[in-house]
Parts: sequence; structure tokens; C-alpha cells
Amino acid sequence: MKQLILLSFFVILFSCKTSKKEQPAPETNRWSEEKAWAWYEKYEWLAGANFNPSTSINQLEFWQPDTFDPETIDRELGWSAELGFNLHRVYLHNLLWDQDSTGFLERLDSYLDMADKHGIKTMFVLLDDVWHPVPKLGIQPEPIPHVHNSGWVQAPGAAILGDSTRHDELEAYIKGVVGKFANDDRVICWDVYNEPDNVAKRPGRESFEVKNKHIFSLALLKKVFAWAREANPSQPLTCGMWKEKVENWGNPEKLPPLERYMLEQSDVISFHAYDNSTEAVQQKIDQLKKYSRPLLCTEYMARTRNNTFENMMPLLKENNVAAINWGFVSGKTQTIYPWKSWDSTFTAEPEVWFHDVLRADGTPFSEDEVTLIKELTNR
Repeated sequence: MKQLILLSFFVILFSCKTSKKEQPAPETNRWSEEKAWAWYEKYEWLAGANFNPSTSINQLEFWQPDTFDPETIDRELGWSAELGFNLHRVYLHNLLWDQDSTGFLERLDSYLDMADKHGIKTMFVLLDDVWHPVPKLGIQPEPIPHVHNSGWVQAPGAAILGDSTRHDELEAYIKGVVGKFANDDRVICWDVYNEPDNVAKRPGRESFEVKNKHIFSLALLKKVFAWAREANPSQPLTCGMWKEKVENWGNPEKLPPLERYMLEQSDVISFHAYDNSTEAVQQKIDQLKKYSRPLLCTEYMARTRNNTFENMMPLLKENNVAAINWGFVSGKTQTIYPWKSWDSTFTAEPEVWFHDVLRADGTPFSEDEVTLIKELTNR
């Protein structure tokens, strides 16, 4: 009997050790160039939009249980697929995790099911330094008439970002979301932090902003990259370049610490390109090609800046750069209005939209644009 008990003990002990060995160790280092290219070459040319349903003013209204709108989301995803888009960049928010982590993950899963049904992959954005520094759960404000993106909110916002002792409050959110979808092929990439150190300059918002924001954004970014890697995702991590002198983008030693860290930690390189000429965007691409990694343009297309589908999308495809424009269906974000609507008065829809592709009924702002997009995506 004793021998049987001892034998059982050793079998259990051996099984535990074996199962422990079989678990893959977390990949805590940046991907190699070879691994990054192997990932990128699995896909056809990636093209799509930053997606926020027309019925949501911001990330919170998109995902909160009372305003999550599957009917609108599914309809608009279908329109996106009809254009040949195969990738959406989608913003999340840490407060949604705090509110109800289980329900939030369920809604993310529901969204991914809808996107996958339409053949669209997803790049989730975890944090964001842009727009209002004081995000609040609950009923979101109505749009300020004729004002660009009047209700967008930062994540995590000034209260947490500006207090480094509170940064660790985000660990469960980052690890929870990335860990949940770490091996889910519906998720193609993780954009860990949108435009770190972007300072709100609109009246009524500046007073809430973090002083010396770049210091706190860098400190948080370092933790976010580490937490995301500890979740051991099968997808790459990135953080997009968006400012500083373009001629320095390819020379890390000339960049400030924040931008240098963004480039040095990204498995694949992403960037924003609202420049007013193809030459300027080509310069960005040429600088970033020096890193010998796949390139993704995660924001572009601002018509009144001469940044259009006609001149930018072919350029990105020619350079094998993923193309993700800002905005899709015109709605509560009101990004058909230009940035200058923050301090200029508009009283009606602009003749030339700034962002967005379709109206709320699915008809395009420009038939010519839709034709071009379909041609470039082989639709």
C-alpha cells in the first residue's frame, strides 16, 4: 500500500513538472526582424480604417454596456468589407475594465466575432494621450455642434498619468485584455499607446493637463510594453511615431527619449501621416525603412490638407506600408470637420470633409474615392 502511495506521488510530481515545461515562456524581448517579417508576410496588403461606430462619441460610449450597439457595428463593418478593407484600428479604455472586466471582455469578443465574419482583422489601441484629460464613465456628453471630435477622452487621463504612484493600477487592464486575446488570430496587432505626450490645447482642457507630460508618458509606456510582453501575445506590439523632426526619425540618437523608446521597443513600426504632400510622407517612410521592419501607417487622410485617398493610398501600397485612415462612417465624433473647428465657427457640413468615408446611411462622400479604394484593395 505504501509503495502504491509513493508511486502515485512520483507520477503526480512528474506530471506537474512535465506540464510546467510544456508551457511556453513569456517572450519579454522585442521580436527579431525575421519574426516581424514572417508575421507581416502572412497577410495580403493591409488596408482599413480607424473604426468607431457612428453612434459613439468616444471609446467609452462605444464599449459601455448601455450604449454598445451591435446592430450599427455589424452594419458598418459590412460596409467596410464591401470596400475591401481588411483591418480596423479600434480604441479601448482602462475605465471599461474597471467598470466590469468580464462584461468588457465579452463585448470585445462579440465585436471580434462580427469583424471576423466580415473578414476584418483588428488592431486594438490600449491607451491614448489625446483629447480630454478627464475621462468619466457613464452617460457621455452630446457632441458640440460642428466641432471635430468634441467628446474624445484620454486613457488613462491626467489623474492616473500624472501620478506615477498610480501607474500600476493599469497592470491588470493591460495584462487582462492582452492575455485574453494573446493567441486569437482575429487580433492582428497591439498598439499599446496612441500619441504619447499629445497635450490638449483646447480652451477648458489645458488646465487639466499633466505638466511635463512627456516624462510621465515615457514612464508609463515602459511599464505598458513590459506588461503586454508578460501577457505573451502571439501578435506584435507597436507604438506609433507622430511628432518630432522627420529627418531624425531614422536616427534614434537624435530623438528625445520618448520617441527613441517607442521605436526601439516596437516589434513592427507604425506612424501617423497627415502631411500635406506625398514627398513628406515618402520621407517618413524612407526614414523608418532604416529599421528593416514592417511599416504600418495607422493614421492618415485629411482632405483639406491635401492628404487624400487619391494621393496617399497608392503611395502607401507602393511602399508595402499598411494603410489605416482616420474615420469611417460620419457620426457623433464629427471628424468631417477640420481641426480648426476647435477655434473657428462652423454652422453647416463642410463642402470638403476632413475625415470619414461614408454617411450614416452608407452612401459615400465621394464615389470616386470608393472606386479607388476598391481598385487598390482588389475588391
